Amino acid sequence: QVQLLESGGGLVQPGGSLSVSCAASGSIVSIYDMGWYRQAPGKQRELVATITSGGNTNYADSVKGRFTISRDNAKNTVILQMNSLRLEDTAVYYCNADVLFKGTAGTATTLERLIYWGKGTLVTVSS
Repeated sequence: QVQLLESGGGLVQPGGSLSVSCAASGSIVSIYDMGWYRQAPGKQRELVATITSGGNTNYADSVKGRFTISRDNAKNTVILQMNSLRLEDTAVYYCNADVLFKGTAGTATTLERLIYWGKGTLVTVSS
């Protein structure tokens, strides 16, 4: 009932900037926390940044001061602005959202809450 679609990945040189976006769609009632995670080749998925519905943010130490997470609640969108990119920022970036949505149970409409993930967008930092 809910889909997350990331966009904006690509190739960038070290020191450059890139922005990735994620739009949630479906039978959404509201979205609680949204976030970005990343997984580099051969490594586990790790948290990059999260943002609450009220705009409170949290960042991994490795990206503090370089990355900025923001969201547009009216558009159910979260954006990660990445500056001063480093080689080690190369990874697949995944969007994540804690969503309250309308479901169905037979003929009844239900309210359900699940954490959804996007399919990921590749960010490559290379000279």
